[in-house]
Amino acid sequence: MASNFVSFFTRDRTSFVSKDKTFREKKKDLAEGTLRYDLHKRANASLHSGIDLKHVVKLPADEELNDWIAVHVVDFFNRINIIYGVVSEFCTDESCPMMSGGPKYEYHWCDGAAYKKPAKLSASKYISLLMDWVEQQINNEEVFPVAVGVPFPKNYASSVKKILSRLYRVFVHIYIHHFDKLVGLGAEPHINTCYKHFYYFVNEFDLIEKRELEPLKQLTETLCP
Repeated sequence: MASNFVSFFTRDRTSFVSKDKTFREKKKDLAEGTLRYDLHKRANASLHSGIDLKHVVKLPADEELNDWIAVHVVDFFNRINIIYGVVSEFCTDESCPMMSGGPKYEYHWCDGAAYKKPAKLSASKYISLLMDWVEQQINNEEVFPVAVGVPFPKNYASSVKKILSRLYRVFVHIYIHHFDKLVGLGAEPHINTCYKHFYYFVNEFDLIEKRELEPLKQLTETLCP
C-alpha cells in the first residue's frame, strides 16, 4: 500500500484530471544537494518501506526539528495540491459557492493583503488563493531559510501552524463534499493514506489546534486509531 501511495503522487495524473479544469496544479521542489532534499528523500524512502506512519513522522535522532517540519510542509503542500487537482473539476462556484466542511463549518479567507478582512468565497477561489499563499510562504527565505547557518525566524512555529491549519481545511472540504468523486476515481486509498500521514505528523508535533480538527473527528478516529 505504501509504495502504491507514493506512486500515485509521482506518476502522470492526466487520467484523473479534466483537461479543461481551471485549477492550476502547483509543485514545490527542493534543491538537490541540500539538507532538506536529503531529508525529503529519507522521508519518502520510509513511506516506500511500508513502515507504520506513526513511526515515519517521528523526528530522526540526528536531525533538527525545524528542518524536519519544513520538509514535511513542502511535501504536504505538494500532495494536497495533487489530491485537490483530482476533484477540482467538480468543485465549481456553482457546486461549492462557499468554502465549507458541511453545514457546521465555514471558512472565510483573509491574507492581510488583498483580503484584509475575512471574506466569504467559493471553495475553488478560496483553495486557489490558499495554494498561492502557501507557495509564497514556502518560497520566502525569511520564513523558510535555505542557506546553511541561517536561523529560522522567531515566528517560524506560528507560521507553520497557520500553513498546516489552512491546508487541513482542504482535506475537510474534499472529504465532506467530494469524497464520492475520489471513490469513483479509485483514489480513496491514496487520500486516506495522505490524511493519516498528515494527521500523525501534526499530532506528533502539536501543529494544529484541536478545534481545527473537529470537522473530521469521526473519520480520524476510524483511520487513525
